[in-house]
Amino acid sequence: MLSRRFPSMAFCITTTALSLRSPPPTKILTLTFCSNPQFTHSIPLESSKRGLLKPGLYLVGTPIGNLEDITLRALRVLNSADVILSEDTRHSGKLLHHYNIKTPLLSYHKFNESQREQAVLKRLKQGEIVALISDAGTPCISDPGMELAKLCVDENILVVPIPGPSALVAALSASGLATDEFTFVGFLPKHAGSRRERLMVSANEMMTQIFYVPPHKLHQFLEETSLHFGDSRQCVIAREMTKMHEEFWRGTLADAKEVFSTYQPKGEITLLIEGKEKSMVETPSECELENQLRDLISSGHSLSTAVKLVAGGTSVSRKTIYSLALRKFGKQLEAEDDSN
Repeated sequence: MLSRRFPSMAFCITTTALSLRSPPPTKILTLTFCSNPQFTHSIPLESSKRGLLKPGLYLVGTPIGNLEDITLRALRVLNSADVILSEDTRHSGKLLHHYNIKTPLLSYHKFNESQREQAVLKRLKQGEIVALISDAGTPCISDPGMELAKLCVDENILVVPIPGPSALVAALSASGLATDEFTFVGFLPKHAGSRRERLMVSANEMMTQIFYVPPHKLHQFLEETSLHFGDSRQCVIAREMTKMHEEFWRGTLADAKEVFSTYQPKGEITLLIEGKEKSMVETPSECELENQLRDLISSGHSLSTAVKLVAGGTSVSRKTIYSLALRKFGKQLEAEDDSN
C-alpha cells in the first residue's frame, strides 16, 4: 500500500481480480475521485514481486525536486527490482521511504562505478532485475550509468528506459528559446583550456545551448561565456525547478553578469543560451583568427587541431586559416620542436 495525502481532491487506485474461466483472470484498474481531503491512494503492484518484468537493467527516471513527479511504472519497477543502484543511498532512501518501497539499495556513483560494474554485470547475467537511479532526473545523462549501459549492450543484456523527469527538457520547454534544435552540453570540463574549446564551439552554433552549472560556479561561467557568446546573447537561468522556490531568470548575458556578480543563488542550475543568429555570422578579421589560434595553441593543441577548431566556427576556409597559422606560429612551433 502506497499512501500520500493531497491538499484537496482525493483519488484511489484499486485493482480487482475477476473470476473468469476463459480467458484467464484479468486485473481491472479503477480510479475513483472524491472530495474528502483525508484519503489514501493505492498504487497497485503485481501479485508477484517480479510481475511481468524481464531480467535486465532498468534506467528509472526519478523526480528532480517534487516527489509527485514520478510515474506509476517507475514505482512498479523500483518495487519489483532485486536491487536498486543509487548515486546517493541516503538521498534515494527518502524517495523509497516516501513510497514505502523496500527494495535494497546499492551505492553506484562516479567514484565506484568502475569497481561495481563487474559485480552488477554478474547479477544481471544470473537473471536479476537491476534498477538504476540517479539523485534526480534520468540516469546516464550527466549522471552515472553510461558505461554500465554500454557494457550491458555489448553483453546483449536487456537495457530498458523508464522515462521520467529531466532537468534539461523541463528547462527548455519553459525557456521561451528555440526548441526545434538544441545542443545539450551538460557540465563544462574542469580544465580551463577544454572549457574554452567547448565554449568556442557552442558560441558559433545556431541552436539553443543547454548547460548544467553548479551554483558556486555561476559567476565564473557567465564571465567565460560572455567572452565567446557576446554580452547581448539572451540566456535563461532555471533553478530549483519543480520545487517551492522555482525560478526562471531571463535576460542578456550582460544583465546576468551584473545581477549575479554579488548574488549566488542556491540549488542546481540549468542555463540556456540562445543560438547564434544567421545575421550575426560575419567574416572574422585576421587579427581575431590569430587570437583564437594563439589561445588554442597555448592551451596545448597542435597547429592542425587549432586550425580545425577555428575553421569549424567561421565561414573562412580551413586552407586560409592553415596558411595564417603557418605564417604566424609555424616558426614558433618549429623552435619548440627543436628544443625538445
